[in-house]
Amino acid sequence: MASRIGFTGDVMLGRVVDGRQRRRPVDAVWGNLLERLHGLDGLVINLECVLSKRGTKWRRTHRPFHFRADPDWAVPALERAGVDVCALANNHVLDYEEVALLDTLKHLDGAGIGRVGAGETLEEALEPAVVPIDGLTVAVVGLTDNTPEYAADDASPGTAWIEIDRESPETRRRVREALERARGADPDLLVASLHWGPNMVEEPPASFREFGRWLVEEGVDVVHGHSAHVFQGIEVHEGRPILYDAGDFVDDYAVDSRLRNDRSFLFVLAVSEGETPTELRLYPTEIRDCAVHEASPDAAQWSRDRMRELSAPFGTAFERDGSALVLPLED
Repeated sequence: MASRIGFTGDVMLGRVVDGRQRRRPVDAVWGNLLERLHGLDGLVINLECVLSKRGTKWRRTHRPFHFRADPDWAVPALERAGVDVCALANNHVLDYEEVALLDTLKHLDGAGIGRVGAGETLEEALEPAVVPIDGLTVAVVGLTDNTPEYAADDASPGTAWIEIDRESPETRRRVREALERARGADPDLLVASLHWGPNMVEEPPASFREFGRWLVEEGVDVVHGHSAHVFQGIEVHEGRPILYDAGDFVDDYAVDSRLRNDRSFLFVLAVSEGETPTELRLYPTEIRDCAVHEASPDAAQWSRDRMRELSAPFGTAFERDGSALVLPLED
């Protein structure tokens, strides 16, 4: 029987979401999607906030938004959803300075939730999260090209920052170092989780396509992209899916009436007993009342149509099963 591993876009639990969650049950943030999440064998998310009650807003450079959630409810909420790995290589992990990032690392470690892409030093930020999922060993590396001022170095906390340029010697060296560390765990599945590119962009640039394909050629089984706040198309390269952007899963953001950043998918990868990705299923979701829900019929149709349109230039064709899109990965 295949293992089923879920991937989501941004999970932002701060600001209005944080305020709502202080007055409602811990698992309310997952709306009516909790049963589907519990049906997964594993779950990887991009955590787009810090988990802390401490810190002051980053003012060293201009930052218009600062995201922080109370760990007293946020950590149990992540546990209730069955989150296995939080990608932290993003543009919000230092929103409340170093103390809040260090709190986030501590809280996730205390809950037994893997975290990747940020750390007390660059060395730690490049370390993979290695987790057992339904008999598989899954290794996740996290990288970002956002907010270079949040980059970790040999002595300071921050993110695993790179330039998205496969021709850059420094990028190639850093990425290969991260992947080599992950391969040291002899994983059955190797995931690269990338917070890349600007907001509200519907298609990946050519450089991202080249980079995603290169990662697959370097041995990555799943490219898990996020950052744009809207989902982008999916490409399959050498039998491996490249999710250029998974969009948003939970947040309090204003909704663009054309781009519909409140709509996306829960992406579920099936991995066979032979440790081969065999299928990717896309379950439509939408954000309402600062919580994620299964999409309404109209919203689901819009998202399916849009995903087909965005993926067609990559030669990607989906099947349909109920509300879900299905992408076979085996020949």
